[in-house]
Amino acid sequence: MMTTLERWFGVEEHWERPRPGPRELRRDVRWALLALLVIAVSHELARSMGMLSDPGPGVGWQYLGIVTVAALVAVRRRHPEATALVAGVHMMVLSVVMPMTMAQLPMQMLYFLLIFSGMAWARNRRVLMGVIAAILVLLVLLFSWSFALSSGIQEIYESLGAEDLEGAGLVPAVPAVILFTVVSNALFFGFAIVLGQVAWNGALRQSQVLAQSETIHAQTAQLTDQAVVAERLRIARELHDVVAHHVSVMGVQAAAARRVLDRDPEAARTAVTAIEQSSRDAVGQMRDLLGTLRTGSEPGDDDASGNRGGAGTDRAPQPTLAALPALVEQATTPTCAVSLDVVESSPGAARRVAPPVQLTAYRIVQEGLANVRRHSTARQARATVRVDEAAEQLEVEIVDDGSPRVGTSGTGLGLMGMRERAQHLGGGVEAGPRQAGAGWRVRVWLPIDGRGPRRTGRSQADARSTAVSG
Repeated sequence: MMTTLERWFGVEEHWERPRPGPRELRRDVRWALLALLVIAVSHELARSMGMLSDPGPGVGWQYLGIVTVAALVAVRRRHPEATALVAGVHMMVLSVVMPMTMAQLPMQMLYFLLIFSGMAWARNRRVLMGVIAAILVLLVLLFSWSFALSSGIQEIYESLGAEDLEGAGLVPAVPAVILFTVVSNALFFGFAIVLGQVAWNGALRQSQVLAQSETIHAQTAQLTDQAVVAERLRIARELHDVVAHHVSVMGVQAAAARRVLDRDPEAARTAVTAIEQSSRDAVGQMRDLLGTLRTGSEPGDDDASGNRGGAGTDRAPQPTLAALPALVEQATTPTCAVSLDVVESSPGAARRVAPPVQLTAYRIVQEGLANVRRHSTARQARATVRVDEAAEQLEVEIVDDGSPRVGTSGTGLGLMGMRERAQHLGGGVEAGPRQAGAGWRVRVWLPIDGRGPRRTGRSQADARSTAVSG
């Protein structure tokens, strides 16, 4: 029972309603003055009609009671628990000392407002429970004293002329007055308590909504920052792959041309032609990337006028698996032969792979072959692409037969870029020395739809990889 009451009063909530600011406190003072004016006018009208002619305290005491209860309005939100307690005690004292003053409608409305404010603004809900319990106990004691211990029942009996009212209704006159008084007070205090709690719950929900809104705003800003960082990393990977591949190709081909220039001019001419083609490809791909940044659209997208890649541009589509043969041809040098194998579980499976996955596979092969040229003494390298639609997985493997070249240790950005690309699509990367024979092996697995990893695909790919000796 106590746990239910505590939960209803909000004792378990770790939240305090914010204290009113100076503007709200000034507004409460104005409301207190307005309440004093309205009650004073009502009091004078009631006295002019003879409603306050019963013997009792004089006018000064009556106005003292009015002023004190009106003054509580000015502090109802600053000290809500104390205000509710004082208002309840004040009401019961006036009901005994000056019942006609307390019974006026403006006074009743003011008491209701003060108890309501205590419920709506109390910051210590456990103390509030004690305040409400004290008011209800005092109310029960007042009724007991009025109807049982004093001459209240006799006075009611005489004032109503109960002998003449016998049989006028279903309930005798005196019990009817007692029940009417109890029900009226129960409704009065009950509505003030319930409505005040409803107002407090509304403020709690509003605070929670504002907190959630601030959290969403902060998370949105964080996600925006993360998106910017991710886009920067993507651009860095693209630039790294384009520049590293083509510059390494040009360097290797230039070295080959220098070595064979005197004894084999035709081979030197072929190497120089490869340098020229690689430089053009590098410039074209960097122009495509910069054009994407300027237009804010992905390469290959159509704009409103039907242009590819944005208005006023003429950019090539992003590389796919179909472009791998040309890449391997560029990577082949007189000192290192590069081969390509594309293994499909069914005809045309490579063409059905999602475009982002095809681009990622292309960039990984590009970076892997660039690493072979820069850091290895390999005479042969092989790139293998396996597309398994049943396992919903694409696997890329790059192996060479060389040993690390002295003085060419890299920064690790190439492998980091591979891992970032693969993890972005839900895949993974393995890289290290070959278990059988000399050389290096890089293996990457990707889901063919680019939507996340497949449990079965990884296990099947691992099973296949154990059969590959490199």
